[in-house]
Amino acid sequence: MSGKKALDALKTVADHMAKSKGFDRLMKDVKIISGGDGQCIAEFTVAEEHLNQAGGLHGGFTATLVDNVTTYALMTKDCPPGVSVDLHVSYLKGAREGDEVVIDAKTVKAGRTLAFIECEMRHKKDNSVIAKGGQTKFVAQ
Repeated sequence: MSGKKALDALKTVADHMAKSKGFDRLMKDVKIISGGDGQCIAEFTVAEEHLNQAGGLHGGFTATLVDNVTTYALMTKDCPPGVSVDLHVSYLKGAREGDEVVIDAKTVKAGRTLAFIECEMRHKKDNSVIAKGGQTKFVAQ
């Protein structure tokens, strides 16, 4: 899936997640900027609810972003969202309240049973890497 159709589909999925009553409502401030052909780019501004006790971007929220935005990227390959079998995040730099963050996710490979997706989270102001991550998903239907 590419172009406007993919972007519209991603925005619909993200909007549905943001309106949920469960954990996924944390995605309400994440905006899908572009997507298609196995890629998704999203942005958000770090808010107070995204912080840990030390005032930095919470690692659990960072992992949630990796999980969700990589799944969005995968879905633009006309692949089901699947089930995570491995999720990993490397935390490289902090982010504080008010920082603007860009999340860039790419599908590396989507096969018959497994898909591999990776992403980077960067500070919008200077492109420095906050975190790198990715996941493997079981996608067989």
